[in-house]
Amino acid sequence: MYLEHFGFREYPFNLTPDTDFFYAFGSHQEALNVLLVALEAREGFLKVTGEVGLGKTLLCRTLLKHLEKGVATAYLPNPHLDANEIRRALARELGIPIGGETKADFLTEAIQNRVLHLARRGLRVVVLIDEAQQLSDAALEAIRLWSNLETEKSKLLHIILFGQPELDARLKRPELRQLAQRISFSYELKPMTPAIVSGYLAHRLKVAGSKNLNLFTPRANRMVARVSRGVPRLVNLCAHKALLSAFGEGAQRVRWHHVLRAAADTETLKSHLSWQNRLWSWP
Repeated sequence: MYLEHFGFREYPFNLTPDTDFFYAFGSHQEALNVLLVALEAREGFLKVTGEVGLGKTLLCRTLLKHLEKGVATAYLPNPHLDANEIRRALARELGIPIGGETKADFLTEAIQNRVLHLARRGLRVVVLIDEAQQLSDAALEAIRLWSNLETEKSKLLHIILFGQPELDARLKRPELRQLAQRISFSYELKPMTPAIVSGYLAHRLKVAGSKNLNLFTPRANRMVARVSRGVPRLVNLCAHKALLSAFGEGAQRVRWHHVLRAAADTETLKSHLSWQNRLWSWP
């Protein structure tokens, strides 16, 4: 569509979580630092929460890229698993040949033996679980028991839960208090401020190959921040549609009215447009 017109190598505002586009702004950089420091301190249970669209999956994948040698990782992106299914998923991630085995005791012992084997080789295991708010209570209890794998000095298996705020609400329930008490570090992701949105737009334009980092005018930047409420997924959606609008006019820059047209055409964005802005958003 507009790649050649604006001089991009690739689309700058895709909704898929691409770590090449990770922008180390305030909240996300702080969360990444907290996780890296906590893992270095050999903490067992960590948690990151944030509203829909704030970039938890991208943060999760970026953390995987930052983990240094001496760490074996397991990434579990599918939360719709019962207790045994999540044991099987971890076993597969750790390279354990389990065939069709479904017995909980067998899977637990196999995971324990594998973690101990990796520890003897000088490797710690870090398990990253995405969309954790959707896990069943039984699955969360199975995960809690993994944290019992430890020596007298430190944990052998480290677990990071990424989830929406509903995860915090669930962990306040009495039946999950044992798990809640084991979480030593938590971080809540926040939306971007208008200033950070401006830097975020420029960063993604640069990664996509643009030589014009001021492709969005200052007023367009402010409009994107306003209608997206600083939520990265909504920023991407709005910016992509604004580029389409500018391309359709043959314009070389994205201006405020392109952003307004993009927002007016998007259900999740137009609620933050005043009726005056909606009138001005159309030719």
